[in-house]
Amino acid sequence: MRELRYLFALLVGSKRKYVDPSRAVEILKDAFKSNDSQQQDVSEFTHKLLDWLEDAFQIKAEEERDGEKPKNPMVELFYGRFLAVGVLEGKKFENTEMFGQYPLQVNGFKDLHECLEAAMIEGEIESLHSENSAKSGQEHWFTELPPVLTFELSRFEFNQALGRPEKIHNKLEFPPILYLDRYMHKNREITRIKRDEIKRLKEYLTVLQQRLERYLSYGSGPKRFPLVDVLQYALEFASSKPVCTSPVDDLGASAPASSMLPAQTSPSTIEQQGPSSSDVPSTSPVQRSVIHKPFTQSRIPPDLPMHPAPRHITEEELSVLEGCLHRWRTEVENDTRDLQESISRIHRTIELMYSDKTMVQVPYRLHAVLVHEGQANAGHYWAYIYDHHQNRWMKYNDISVTKSTWEELERDSFGGYRNASAYCLMYINDKEQYLIQEEFNKETGQILVGMDTLPSDLRDYVKEDNKRFEKELEEWDVELAQKAQQEKLLSQIPRAPAPSPAPVQAGEPEYLEQPSRTDISKHLKEDSVQAINKALAEQEDRGPEAIMDTSSDNAPAQPAPNQRVVEVAIPDVGTFVIESEEGGYDDEVMLTPNMQGIIMAIGKARNVYDRCGPEAGFFKAIKLEYTRLLKLAQEDPPPECDYRLRHAIVYFIQNQAPKKIIERTLLEQFGDHNLSFDERCRNIMKVAQAKLEMIKPDEVNMEEYERWHQDYRNFRETTMFLMVGLEFFQKKSYMEALLYLIYAYQNNKELLSKGPYRGHDEELISHYRRECLLKLNEHAAALFESGDDQEVNNGLIIMNELIVPCLPLLLVDEMEEKDIVAVEDMRNRWCSYLGQEMEPNLQEKLTDFLPKLLDCSTEIKGFNDPPKLPSYSTHELCERYARIMLSLSRTPADGR
Repeated sequence: MRELRYLFALLVGSKRKYVDPSRAVEILKDAFKSNDSQQQDVSEFTHKLLDWLEDAFQIKAEEERDGEKPKNPMVELFYGRFLAVGVLEGKKFENTEMFGQYPLQVNGFKDLHECLEAAMIEGEIESLHSENSAKSGQEHWFTELPPVLTFELSRFEFNQALGRPEKIHNKLEFPPILYLDRYMHKNREITRIKRDEIKRLKEYLTVLQQRLERYLSYGSGPKRFPLVDVLQYALEFASSKPVCTSPVDDLGASAPASSMLPAQTSPSTIEQQGPSSSDVPSTSPVQRSVIHKPFTQSRIPPDLPMHPAPRHITEEELSVLEGCLHRWRTEVENDTRDLQESISRIHRTIELMYSDKTMVQVPYRLHAVLVHEGQANAGHYWAYIYDHHQNRWMKYNDISVTKSTWEELERDSFGGYRNASAYCLMYINDKEQYLIQEEFNKETGQILVGMDTLPSDLRDYVKEDNKRFEKELEEWDVELAQKAQQEKLLSQIPRAPAPSPAPVQAGEPEYLEQPSRTDISKHLKEDSVQAINKALAEQEDRGPEAIMDTSSDNAPAQPAPNQRVVEVAIPDVGTFVIESEEGGYDDEVMLTPNMQGIIMAIGKARNVYDRCGPEAGFFKAIKLEYTRLLKLAQEDPPPECDYRLRHAIVYFIQNQAPKKIIERTLLEQFGDHNLSFDERCRNIMKVAQAKLEMIKPDEVNMEEYERWHQDYRNFRETTMFLMVGLEFFQKKSYMEALLYLIYAYQNNKELLSKGPYRGHDEELISHYRRECLLKLNEHAAALFESGDDQEVNNGLIIMNELIVPCLPLLLVDEMEEKDIVAVEDMRNRWCSYLGQEMEPNLQEKLTDFLPKLLDCSTEIKGFNDPPKLPSYSTHELCERYARIMLSLSRTPADGR
């Protein structure tokens, strides 16, 4: 008792994030230990706890009484009485019994009132009201209800075939306010009358529903249809006009012209007349004699209606038939509507049977719901408790206490969803305000909160514990400060200087092809050359030589002393002498999709450049490039050919970026200093740079500009996570794949929240993330089944470090039904071990692990830092992404 007092006092006034209940739990475990050492369910534990507390309070009350009958707060709060009235073998009896938790069966009932009605009546209740009956039965009537009324919902039953208990997952609804007047002994006569009336109404309701069913499922054969539809179809058939045609005409119309017969010639005519030399010249190579084959040719009736219709019916007959069918259909519709309205009225009458003023005088408000998720032998428990002062529900899930809603409580407690359901309901008397009223200081009249509500001994205990906690925090801070000091001293130790990277132009987005100036591999150069060959081949009207060809008049000027001259060979185009400042030219950038497009556009604008000068050539080139990118943005390519990865502007166009953002991005691409390899490109580059300098600060919102480019960087990063994750998945490296796919899904979800074209196919990423988890779960289960200590531990490490942290990610979105089913499959896989014999150490590990797996919380716990991504050029990223997407299309995954 003392440890429980300390525990509850700490819950009221502790400064800790959570309170460790181990000492009280250990005492309770020893006190409630059973001989068979079997695990007890929560109902059994609650029964024993109430009995134990009742005995403890009784001893205390008897010690302190002064000649008066001792009062036991446990009995006064949690125990009530009911009167059992019945007939046993023809003899009537009445017994008054005390109850604490009132047990209710769940199976076969849809709501709490139905459970209560079944629990209050046993056997043939008609015999209770008649004389000289030998039948047995009884009724229960509450004579005294406790302030706190607890219903124990029986959600477990023993499966005789399997020889083990099973959980009942049926949905059972319960109200936030429960009126118990109909179950009170003082109202028994009124209740009996109402029950008889409800019984009569339900019998009549059954008759009406059977009659309605005959209208809705009409017919004598195996297939039934609504009668009103049958009459409508008959009316449509009677009103149809036969439209006849020869099927040979249809066949002839679709046959090739070279083999068509004359339109006026029918098969029967040909068979009768035979071949005629006068009709067709004998020299015609396609004309053959028609041979009649009575056993191989099927005769087609010459005249068939286009659709079913009566062949012989007079206007008078049709008029009479239509009139009858119209009238019958109207009669059936009226009868059906009357039956449905009568059924609705009876349902409403039954629902309101106990709503009159005399039957709403004993209200009980739902105060707490205890929830279990899992199977019969194991699971996870949490509770919802109503905060009457804040008027909201709170969810108590281990150390996590969060705000909740009635909708969440319904979802988790009613049952029929994720194997979670309420097993215990606690209602409090809504008229007993002392149960929820705040306490006041008798001297000052102020509301008592927190530790002020505790007696002096418990208040002192909590204060001492808070002092110990503060001391622990101080020691922790000192330890952290020492570690930080050590790290600082280590960082001051001189190290060999690292080579400084080449300068990067400030403010330049990474994907505008400004990577570090490093040598690229031969393989990458070959890939880039292939890419530019493909781009050149796609130009519609000009050969590659014409695009980059310069006239003899445009020979490059002599390079300045501070410039370098580099020869670059572009296949099918030629070798070019590139002039640039030392370190200012990047041949990797020259072969990217952006630069290829710009070079092509400048080449196509050469005539305008030659006639009108650099500025006109610039406007022509930028218009050509924008038109090309706009066309790409409007196409619907296959997944392996995602133009957004090649061009940021395609991404911006598809996502309706502001025009100013697109214009500035295009200007920056035309102003790239790598274009200074010949006079025409260099002049156009200078025009673009001049245009950039002319943009006023108020013309382009640079914060918005940076946000769009950051979104695009995030898109590319998400693509890399997805690509690497799928590559690992195909290699069956599921542990490595999982982390990449998790971050791909989370980043992609954030992108898609801003627009449908900002990310990738969410279902694709979700599928492979789910498959990784399922395969890892099976692998971990196989390791556990091996029984080897090392393998068992490895399997549990996989579950605890990979699977369990990911489950909230799959449960957070209720619309993803496949994810929820996958979680249930993984949980059921481990719950299946509960009915099997295994070594005690395995049983202990399984018992410790299962509550983590069965935790129904959707709180997303922190993951490790995102895995580091390799650096890919645009061309390499596009090629690898296309390769992995093509492989997926060739070998579709299960369920996709």
